[in-house]
Order: sequence, then structure tokens, then C-alpha cells
Amino acid sequence: MKSIFGALSNAKPPVLRYRMAAFPLALVFLPNAAYAAGTTAGTTISNTASATYNDPGGTQQTTPSNTVDILVDELLDVTVASADPGDVTVVPGSTNRVLSFVVTNTGNGSEAFRLTANTSLGGDQFDPTTTSLVLDTNNNGVYDAGVDTVYTAGSNDPVLTPDASIRVFVLSTIPGASTDLDRGLVNLTAAATTGTGAPGTSFAGQGQGGGDAVVGSTGADGVDDGAYIVQNASVALVKSAVVVDPFGGSEPVPGAIITYRLVATVSGTGTLTNLTIGDAIPANTTYQTGSITLQSSALSDAADSDAGEFSSNAVAVRLGALSGGTSRTVTFRVRIN
Repeated sequence: MKSIFGALSNAKPPVLRYRMAAFPLALVFLPNAAYAAGTTAGTTISNTASATYNDPGGTQQTTPSNTVDILVDELLDVTVASADPGDVTVVPGSTNRVLSFVVTNTGNGSEAFRLTANTSLGGDQFDPTTTSLVLDTNNNGVYDAGVDTVYTAGSNDPVLTPDASIRVFVLSTIPGASTDLDRGLVNLTAAATTGTGAPGTSFAGQGQGGGDAVVGSTGADGVDDGAYIVQNASVALVKSAVVVDPFGGSEPVPGAIITYRLVATVSGTGTLTNLTIGDAIPANTTYQTGSITLQSSALSDAADSDAGEFSSNAVAVRLGALSGGTSRTVTFRVRIN
């Protein structure tokens, strides 16, 4: 028995630490909280064995071994994941366009993480210009300008407890020369400030609780990509006129009726919003009451619930949001004075 206990006492700490990290589930009997990476860094695992026997007089005796204490090292691990459901749509020249990421400490100790954004990546058509990284201060998952905290490397590196996460926003400017359906990639890296490297790399005495800090399977630096996609749109407006004179012909004489036809066509893959067609009634003509149509359906002249309106000697038709590949036709009539 003595030789067995002596072997336990003289076991090399690095070997014991390695086995602890490799088999965290073997420690479920401990009362400490179980995190993604296992037992909390700085926890002391104590173990004492005993030998029972009957002495020569027949009395049962118990002899304890020495106690073996093992300090659990800190495992450095982190993941980064894009929080956007897909590519973020942008238009050329737009500013402060937001990509969202979630940084999660998957290690077993509290750790600070250094954040870096990179736009010089292959496989895209343009490089966004990153203007700032922002921490989701109020933890609502939405970028709030003036509320959330602008990140400064080395100044306010986020400190995360085991299993804790923080949302990070990457704000960028989109090049004005980008074209429809161009994509621009950005990746966000979160690196443990204690150190990074190949899995198993150890930083002596730098772990939480005074033990070593050991790089986990992620290399202690997580990374993921987000993407912007240009979905631009433009509108072309074509106007034509048909004249019907009082004699059944097409001469523009006094009393003739002019029917103006305006066709708005949206091209591209994006969507235009609040699109309105407006046309002032030309001089020497009189608007014909109730003559506005949209897609051949009559609209009222009043400013009411439908899309049309005649006011201040001008016609206006509100088309709302139109996406690329759609068109709308508006007509109205005037009489030549």
C-alpha cells in the first residue's frame, strides 16, 4: 500500500492535468458547477484513500493515506458565430452597415478576449471598410447607436465567464463602386488575451486560480465570417401622350383631350421604398376630374386611403415599395384650353 500511495504522491502534475482536461465527465461526482469545458478553473480536487485491517489482537483499524490535491488548470477556448440569418443587404456607398456576431467563452475560467475584424478575404467582390466594432452593452441583440459601447482593443476587451456570450457588431462602409449582387466578406476573430496557440500549449501560472492556462481545441481564438450583399435598385420613368381632338382625330387643338401615360419600371435585385410618381398639370391645360388610374384602376382625386391625389394643380400617385423587375402604370387626362 505504501508504494501505491507513494506513486500517487509523486505523479507528475502535467500528466494529471492532461487527464483532467481529456476526461471532464469523470469528475461529475464533484459538487462544482459543470461548464462546457468541465470543472471550473482553480478548483482543487482532493482525494484521500484508506486501508482497513485487523490488528494482531483482532481489532479493526483504519489507516489513511496522504491527501493528493490537484488544482484544475484553466482551459482557453472560444467560439465566434455569425448572428445574422443571411447576407446583410446594402447599397453602394452606404455607411454604418451592421454585421452581428456572438462570441462565447467555451473555456472553464473567466477570460478576456481581444477582438479583430478582417476584410481582406478572398472569394468576394469588394472589401468593406470597417469603421468600428461595438459591444452590445444593453444585451438586447440590436445595435443601438449612442447606447452600445464602441470597442477599443486593449481597453475594454470583453471579459466572459465560462459559457457566457456577448454580441459584437461590426460596422462598415460599402464602396460606392460596388454593383448589384456583389458580396463583401468580413470575419471577426476573438482571441484569449492570456494567449493562443496549438491545442495543449501551456502558460505557466496564468490560469484562473493560480494554475496553468492551457490552450483548448479552438486554439483559444475563434473566428467566423459575415457577409454584405449589394441589392441595388433603380427606377426608369417613361412618359407618353395620346391626343383625341373634338372631331375624332388626333390634332392638339383647343378642346382636345390629352391622356398622359407614365410607366415606372424598377430594375436590379433590391427594393425601392416610398416610390411616388408626381406630375404637374402643364400650362394651358385643365385637369379632368377623376381621371387618375393606377394599373387601369380608377383612383380618387382626394387625399384619402387610395394611392392617388390631385392637389395644387398636380397629380401624385404613391406606389410604395417596389422590388426589381416590377413596373406600375399611371394615367390621367387634361384638356387643352
